[in-house]
Amino acid sequence: MAKKKPKGAASGAKPAIDGPSRPSEESKPSEDWRCAMLSEIRGLIQEADPKIVEERKWVKPTNPAGVPVWSHAGIVCTGETYKQVVKVTFFKGAALDDPQGLFNSSLEGNARRAIDLREGETLDAGAFKAMIQAAVAENIRAGIPKSRVRKSRAQAERD
Repeated sequence: MAKKKPKGAASGAKPAIDGPSRPSEESKPSEDWRCAMLSEIRGLIQEADPKIVEERKWVKPTNPAGVPVWSHAGIVCTGETYKQVVKVTFFKGAALDDPQGLFNSSLEGNARRAIDLREGETLDAGAFKAMIQAAVAENIRAGIPKSRVRKSRAQAERD
């Protein structure tokens, strides 16, 4: 007998939810800092870009609530909680300037960069919001067809 797919499984995304990563479980004291950190990150992202959309993707039995994903003109970043860190991964992080040195993980790749936050660490809110805005700008820039970019550059040179 074939198993039925859970409702919403076809799209791979679920609407965002607040609270612990696994809503069916009570939050353990050791998880409190991670939930609080992810909530702070969520607030900073919304402040940086009110048009950004949050959804849950990659739902699986080991992570039934899925991974929070923030998008605007493409995926900007994800937020994941692990035992020792809260990880914010920027999909096009390698294309972004990082003058404040926020990126401290996944530094060797050609595309992604991540920020790992441990218990007790603080996030530079201003620098983080600037990074979100830069990531959105990069998504928008990357989404413009190259012929348009060439035209606008040529027009700018004529002006």
